[in-house]
Amino acid sequence: MKKKIRVGVLFGGKSAEHEVSLQSARNIIDAIDKTKYEVVPIGIDKLGRWFLDDAEHLLPESTTEGLADADQNALVTLMPEGRGELVGQSTSGAVDVVFPVLHGPLGEDGTVQGFLRLADVPYVGPNVLGSAVGMDKDVMKRLLRDAGIPTAAWRTVHRFQLEDLNLDDVISELGLPLFVKPANMGSSVGVSKARDKEALIPALKDAFRYDNKVLIEAFVPGREIECSVLGNETPIVSVPGEVLPQHEFYSYEAKYLDEKGALLHIPANLSAEAVEQMQALAIRTFQVLCCEGMARADFFFRPDGTFMVNEVNTIPGFTRISMYPKLWEASGISYAELIDRLIQLGIERHERDQKLETSFF
Repeated sequence: MKKKIRVGVLFGGKSAEHEVSLQSARNIIDAIDKTKYEVVPIGIDKLGRWFLDDAEHLLPESTTEGLADADQNALVTLMPEGRGELVGQSTSGAVDVVFPVLHGPLGEDGTVQGFLRLADVPYVGPNVLGSAVGMDKDVMKRLLRDAGIPTAAWRTVHRFQLEDLNLDDVISELGLPLFVKPANMGSSVGVSKARDKEALIPALKDAFRYDNKVLIEAFVPGREIECSVLGNETPIVSVPGEVLPQHEFYSYEAKYLDEKGALLHIPANLSAEAVEQMQALAIRTFQVLCCEGMARADFFFRPDGTFMVNEVNTIPGFTRISMYPKLWEASGISYAELIDRLIQLGIERHERDQKLETSFF
């Protein structure tokens, strides 16, 4: 009998998107092909501690609760250059590959990816650079702009610049309304829509709760279209889907707390020419941002029939109702098959990188 591949599913994290991560992890653990893979659940609490335990002990039933209290004897870590070896008071051998289901800072931003690379273990999703670029919206937008890929006009504000910020200048440059968002955050955490100058001040204060760098972004009229990208050197792209928020915008509440917060139209009602244009732009964006494995690309489809890139998400929501897997299901790849493909892509990249020389002599 062929040995099962041990997959460390890494979830939780020291991030404001902790609870979203738990939802994604539960769905992945439930759906993964148990005849091929042995799941090793690894939860990270809000203090950043790693725990190895059964999924039912770590994952709460409620979607608004954090990682369940774990036995302190279950603390675990990975060995540098240990090839997936888990070390703790109760060791559990090595994992063959890690599936990080971590959304937001300290999980999606290259930090965990760098740690996993030092541990010499394959992992799902983009590498260190692609993850870091995909997380930092300011750097992402600069790379897109320099590559000639259209993105909304913006102003970046660091915390130390806040006292000297001239809001009248910002409004003159970008117009109204404006979106204010943390540079390094997802799931619409800390995002506000400011319709006037007075609303900008509390919006900035809220965004600075989550990051030391904030974007003030021009409003772009248009439809919100998303697509999923999958692959390493030769990525493929899904059919498009349209998000129709039932709130002021596609907020955290609309995404995760209100069952009727948004309508998802899959596939989106677009002409064949528009779909082809969007898919080509999605792959180009994926490659410009040095992504591998997976990403969800989000666009604005403007009234003039052109697309503008909003952002990419390198570890998108992974619940059964999340856009990334739903778009692949509509494209002919089931949820379980998608998990399988992502794991194999991570293993293939690791095998490719292992062929690189690490010594000059």
